[in-house]
Amino acid sequence: MKIAIAYKNFAASRNISHIGLGVAALNNAKSLRRAGIAAEVWPIVDVGNLRARMILTPDVTHVVISAPWIPTADLQRLTGDYPEIQFAVNCHSNVGFLQADPNGVRLFGEGLEIERGSYNFRMAGNSRKFVDWVQAAFGVPCAYLPNMYYLDEHVPAHRPRFSGGTLRIGAFGATRVLKNLISAAGAALAISRDLDTDLELWINSGREEGGSGAIRSIKEMYALTPYARVVEAGWQSWHNHRKNVRMMDLLISCSYTESFSMVTADGIAEGVASAVSDAIDWTPRHWQAKSDDVLDIAWVGRSLLFDSNRGADGLRALNRHNSDGLTQWRGFLGASG
Repeated sequence: MKIAIAYKNFAASRNISHIGLGVAALNNAKSLRRAGIAAEVWPIVDVGNLRARMILTPDVTHVVISAPWIPTADLQRLTGDYPEIQFAVNCHSNVGFLQADPNGVRLFGEGLEIERGSYNFRMAGNSRKFVDWVQAAFGVPCAYLPNMYYLDEHVPAHRPRFSGGTLRIGAFGATRVLKNLISAAGAALAISRDLDTDLELWINSGREEGGSGAIRSIKEMYALTPYARVVEAGWQSWHNHRKNVRMMDLLISCSYTESFSMVTADGIAEGVASAVSDAIDWTPRHWQAKSDDVLDIAWVGRSLLFDSNRGADGLRALNRHNSDGLTQWRGFLGASG
């Protein structure tokens, strides 16, 4: 049994991407390999590239394509040309995010038709809530293939509580309306004023995805006080992004909809807690706040700054999620093998 996780990458010639779906694919592959399951990551640009990789890897038994983007006719031909290989297209969003990707919705629906008419193709989702909805709405089984996050032995077991000085809060992620960045920024301001500290809010920038007004609005908000400033971190390699996360006292991820939240897992791997929305429901319950209640987000964040158990709590929750995730992937590979 050998699985390939393929994702769309315009920089495929580099052989790996440290952004988005590439990071998710890498973490899943490393987690599977640690469990004794042969797994590879394939950055591809089109179905021709995928076929070329399959020819070079004749022992592959499963191909999981990250996100619906390959044309349906090409997928249909793949299932016919390679009847002994099990294919799946894994959706990396919950239902709420579908409003931002109408083409993905169309391709997903067409993928369900392929699944109905074949024995070696599945549609899948990395959110249990999404998978349950698909089965309830369309009556078609949908595989649950969640993100796993590879943790090494260097995860900090303890991080000192906040003890004053400039407060650094990270609200990292794509600039999308559904990421709710303005609420994260507002909560950070409330925390810093309550603690009577200067504030640096660190955000990603330079890749706006439908939320172009968010960063401008945050800057206008922060111009109202001389004690807070916005630090634009740009988009960096995953390694450098993790360095930035390590410098934070707190992360805030209060998205209206999520299927995992890689940034929250990055924080746990660096010993940094996150005030999150209840959409990120694998986290400790006391990390979760109401996404549309800025003061509730601030209350959770302020509490975490002084919680000496936050690192252990986060690590325990992520390990539990990873364990369940591995069980789900094993079930998919065993049931379809």
